[in-house]
Amino acid sequence: MAEGHRRSLRTRITAASTLVVAAALVVGALAFYGILSVTIRDATVRAAETRAEQLAARIDAEGPAVVTELDDDIAQVLGEDGRVVATSEEADGGDLPDLDGGPVITYDDEPMIVVREDLDDGGALLLAVSVEDDQSTLATVAVLLAVAVAGVVALVAAITWWVVGRALRPVERIRAEVDDISADRLDRRIAVPASGDEIAALAGTMNRMLDRLDTAAAAQRRFVSDASHELRSPLATIRQHAELAQLHPDATSVDDLAGVVHDEGLRMQELVDALLLLTRLDESPVIHQEAVDLDDLALAEISRLRAGGAEVDGSGIHAARVRGDVRLLGRLVRNLADNAARHARSAVAIGVLESDGQVLLTVDDDGPGVPAAERERIFERFVRLDEARARDAGGSGLGLAIVRAIAEAEGGSVVVEDSPLGGARFTVVLPAAS
Repeated sequence: MAEGHRRSLRTRITAASTLVVAAALVVGALAFYGILSVTIRDATVRAAETRAEQLAARIDAEGPAVVTELDDDIAQVLGEDGRVVATSEEADGGDLPDLDGGPVITYDDEPMIVVREDLDDGGALLLAVSVEDDQSTLATVAVLLAVAVAGVVALVAAITWWVVGRALRPVERIRAEVDDISADRLDRRIAVPASGDEIAALAGTMNRMLDRLDTAAAAQRRFVSDASHELRSPLATIRQHAELAQLHPDATSVDDLAGVVHDEGLRMQELVDALLLLTRLDESPVIHQEAVDLDDLALAEISRLRAGGAEVDGSGIHAARVRGDVRLLGRLVRNLADNAARHARSAVAIGVLESDGQVLLTVDDDGPGVPAAERERIFERFVRLDEARARDAGGSGLGLAIVRAIAEAEGGSVVVEDSPLGGARFTVVLPAAS
């Protein structure tokens, strides 16, 4: 189908260009033929009129008998009453029509034109001039024009077909190379020609698309692998405790087994909820847009953390309003607060400030901080810098990935840097509500 379509494109381009050139050449040839025909006829009429003037002068001087002495001219002298009074030797085909340069007539089986010249005695001279040579010349010109137009049209069609085919050849090569790239060979790239033209730009664009596809496929494979691993852990824990209870009923109790199943079930539910949220953010933008007091969300998280016994400083919270989905923004603040509480040694600080049309949310802790080389990687999915502590605390490695996804969906960004408390500072920048 693609090959046929490509040939069809080549055919359409060739046909279109050939028709345009053919139309232009035909119009030009017809115009040239028409102008040449009129020019030749006018020249013949002027020559005939000049000859008629010369003969009329002799007739006025010597009389109508001059016409009878003519050998090569077809002429007749008309009297004042319109009757023929003298005829040349060549005018043996009958009376000439009084047309005076009118349409071509057939006289004595030859095409001719007739001109009239008035005489001094009130009569007139009619002179017929053959246009057979003129018509022969025009016929030859018509044949030459037809051959030339046909030849030029054929040449244009052939050149266009060749040029378009040559232009499409690199496109066909690119198409064949791309068509040969399968899902398990996304590391292959298209050779970019050194021409620097549109074909090279197309090849570069295809390579950049393949880069994105390769990156996305690698991320998808890594995501599936990590998600499978994360889901396998709670399932294995539940299975181990169930087998232990089945083989050694005295070694554990129903309450212990129920507690394990409950905790691991919650862990699986949180993981699935996080995966669904990330999928929704990847597939579609935020739909709910409403005014949200970000300071209220921050104060609510401070109250929650303090209720759990954490020391949280909220003195940096000021009134600030953004537009977005209140549930997603609440999830963003909660994930950052939980992350800070999980890694803090003793202190957490949350601040909200509006400045220059932007709202800044900062979350600080006095924990070990984040190494500079890892500050971008920690926002990737299932990345944990401290595996043992994150697993013990119930972390799945998706919290910060969700934070970045929500921030970008709301038109903002998030970065991590050193905190004045000695640990890490996460800063979220969001557009302020207008």
